[in-house]
Amino acid sequence: MNKRRSLGQHFLISDSVAKSIVNFSNITKDDIVLEVGTGRGILIPYLCKNAKKVISVERDMELYLQAKKKFSRMQNLVLECGDAFEMNHRFTIFVSNLPYSKSRQAIEWLVQRKFSHAVIMVQKEFAQKLVTETGSRDIRAISVLASYSMEIRNLMNVKKSNFSPPPQVDSIVIGLTQKHQLSDKIVRNINKLFSFKRKTIRNIGKQLGITIDSDDRLEDLPHGEIIEIAKRISK
Repeated sequence: MNKRRSLGQHFLISDSVAKSIVNFSNITKDDIVLEVGTGRGILIPYLCKNAKKVISVERDMELYLQAKKKFSRMQNLVLECGDAFEMNHRFTIFVSNLPYSKSRQAIEWLVQRKFSHAVIMVQKEFAQKLVTETGSRDIRAISVLASYSMEIRNLMNVKKSNFSPPPQVDSIVIGLTQKHQLSDKIVRNINKLFSFKRKTIRNIGKQLGITIDSDDRLEDLPHGEIIEIAKRISK
């Protein structure tokens, strides 16, 4: 268990929370569900109940083999071992209870994919970063990417006691509905812009080879305007 803790793996042990996550997902017989992080498979029976197909990907070989043995009779389930963020699965619904350290990577990957909606569990502090608004000095690249690309809703709070081993912080389940799909270039350029966060937009433009006639800072701009600047860098 110490190894699992060091890897940031905190396994959901509450069936009631698992059922709620799947209920929030609104899965139908037409949906292909991608679950990233099979873990011990607590979500799988509920995901498979209504979905056309469930693809569950786990990086940990030991957990993958356990799931293969446990769920071998489920006809609409595909289990894979590897890094889902390096795969190119098509899906309509994304569901995940990832290690906290993978939350940012998951969002950056999701904004580049075409999907209907997602239900994921993240650390509360991370969820707050996703909805940071214009004018806040706490705005980050991930705030712009998430808020521009997706409608974000807080669905339920999850106490640390619902996990084994329990994490140090409480979690929150959030719902994401896609609004805009972004390219890899835009994601990289947004991150590049925020590497100069404390500079004025005019000075950031000089650093990146574009002309911007403004002394505002990134936190002063609507998210859509920051996206437009990122598009200019791509040209």
